[in-house]
Parts: sequence; C-alpha cells; structure tokens
Amino acid sequence: MSVPTSSASLYPPGGFGPPKDRRGHAKGSVGLPAGTEVFSADNHISLADDIFYERFPENMRDRAPRIWYEDGAFQIGRKGKSFLPGDFSSVLMQYDPLDGSGSANFDARAADLRADGIAKELAFPNALLALLFYPDKEVRELAFRVYNEYIAGLQERSGGSFYGVGLINWWDPAGARRTLDELKSLGLKTFLLPLSAGKDDEGKVIDYGSTAMIPVWDAIEESGVPVSHHIGESPLSAPCEVNSVVVGMMHNVAPFRELFSKYVFSGIIDRHPGLNIGWFEGGINWVPSAIQDAEHMNASYQHMYNRPIEHEVRHYWDNHMRASFMVDPLGLSLIDHIGRDRVMWSSDYPHNESTWGYSEKSLAGVVEAVGPQDAAKIVSGNITEFLGL
Repeated sequence: MSVPTSSASLYPPGGFGPPKDRRGHAKGSVGLPAGTEVFSADNHISLADDIFYERFPENMRDRAPRIWYEDGAFQIGRKGKSFLPGDFSSVLMQYDPLDGSGSANFDARAADLRADGIAKELAFPNALLALLFYPDKEVRELAFRVYNEYIAGLQERSGGSFYGVGLINWWDPAGARRTLDELKSLGLKTFLLPLSAGKDDEGKVIDYGSTAMIPVWDAIEESGVPVSHHIGESPLSAPCEVNSVVVGMMHNVAPFRELFSKYVFSGIIDRHPGLNIGWFEGGINWVPSAIQDAEHMNASYQHMYNRPIEHEVRHYWDNHMRASFMVDPLGLSLIDHIGRDRVMWSSDYPHNESTWGYSEKSLAGVVEAVGPQDAAKIVSGNITEFLGL
C-alpha cells in the first residue's frame, strides 16, 4: 500500500467553492470492506428553531437567547443583535443556505450525507458556541439543557444515523452532575467541553488542572460519558485586515496542546483514569509531535515538578485519547506513531473545510494509506467505540 504525502492532488486549482454550491456524488466502492457504514466523527448542525424562547419558563423568557435567519445565516442573539462576530456570520453564509445545514430540515440533511457516501454522523453545534461563555450562568445552563433535549429529539428521530453532541455545566460540581445525569437520560453519547474553562464568579480564570476542579472531573468520570474537545474557540491575538477568515482558521486549527498538557502533566487523567477524550477537527498530524515534545519536557523538567506523573507520556494518549481528521495525508503517513485505533475520519459537513462534495476521494485516501481493514476502523469502528455504541 502507498502513503500519500500531500493533499494537493485533492484540490482543484480554483478550490471547491462554497459548500452551498457543492453536491455529493459518491459512486461505487472506495475500497472499503463490503458492508462498511461510513460514520463521520465530526459534522455540524445549525440550530434553526427558536427553541430557547419557546422552551424557557415564562418568567425567564425575556432573558432567553433568540434564533433567527438573516442574510443567509442562522443567528443567535438578543433584541435583534447577534452574538456572532462578523467573520463567523460570513462563514455561516457559505453553508447555512444548504437545506441540510439547519436542524429544521432533517430529511434534506440525511439525503446530503447519503449522496456523499456517509451513513452516520456525530454532529457538533455551530452558532450555539456563542453561548459557551454567556455571562448569565443561569441562562447558560438552562440553554444547554434545552439544546440537549432538542438535539436528543433529533437523534431519536434519526433511528441511529445521527448522534448529537451535548453541552454541560462545567463550572460547578453540582451543575456538572445535574447536567451529566440529564444528558445521559436523554441518550446523548458525548458532550463538548470548551478548551478554555472561562472565569468563575469572582472573575478568576478557571484552571481545568487545579485541585478545585477535581469534583467536576469526578462527576465526568463517574458519568462514563466521553469528553469531546473541538477547534474554533481561539480569537486572533491581533486584528487582521486581509483574508482574516483563513488567517483565523489557521490559528484555530491546532489549539489542543495546552489542554493535552494539562491532562498529562496536571494530573487530570492520573486522578481520573476512567476518562475517555476525543479531539475533533484539529487533524491527527499534531499528535506525534505533541507526544514527542511532552516526552522531552518530561525528561527535562521532572526535577521541578510539584506532582510527578504516574505513567510514561505515551500511556495517556494510547489509553485515553483519540483525534479526528478530514484530509490529513501527513498524519496518515505517521499513523504507526499515532495508533490505528486512535484516529477517526470525519466529513465536517457542511463547513468550508469539509470534504462535502469530495468525501469519496478522502475516504479512498484512507484506504490507500492503511489498507481496507484498518480503514474500516478509521472511518467507522473507532468513532463507534468512542461513543460506546
């Protein structure tokens, strides 16, 4: 088998154009074993219904975030003012006009995915990320709970083809237990945990690796629900006048090292060995270099630790973590440094950087790199195992 070393051959000279203008056209076999159901480990869904206003109790309805469609994008905000930055709205306009992008047209969504050769999906939210650090924490938690109920309804309706990513309260232990219990009862299989934990009620930045957060990690571990982290939360450190969207994406596409280091070196996994962690949309090529650098730092700084780690660095990746990719020939060339059971293919439908419209080429590249049997794990089995299905 040959291992591709460049993704350039996938890309036509003019690019693919906006997702709203693409169409799935998967035909025939891409080399996967017969019966393989392709399962995208990372798709996205835009909230199209005004669920918070509709489902908040009457005495809180005036505080509810609102959902509306404007200029080709589903917005989230209050009093007619969107919470989304301009670049975010501009990107949404590239794919929200797709019938299948929004949650209101579920049949169109399923048809899009089938046309692209995809049978199942794990779907993260889009504009809803604007609520991750909403200052009114009572509203924030209630909005998360309402969203979980809504997305669980879509999951149930799908009959096993759609799995929604939920949201929890991570900022206090009682809230973590409350929202995790409810999330599990709804049948959701994972939840999005922000890469940054935000601030506490006194305005102090929350440190995921602190002893104060141990009760929250206790609740997560005891729930048995796997943790999902995703790119897209890191603003640029300075304004960008020219092509800010793609500069922002280049900044956002590789944000995992800080939290990866906290899982390893701050003792999060040592204290909570039952954790199962997924890293989504950041590719897989970052993994070997992060492990290598962590091993080097571990050898160089042990004499300065105030808490030794309990295992070799490699242990934490091999036993607790997985990562997803869309098109990553470099990562696939390093697959034996990562682990064939540690990676998960995704389409990322309907994002600009998604394989929507050329998924068969991406899937064929996986088969070419690792062979049919391991490819079946990467495009279906590993995400199924991660979610405990």
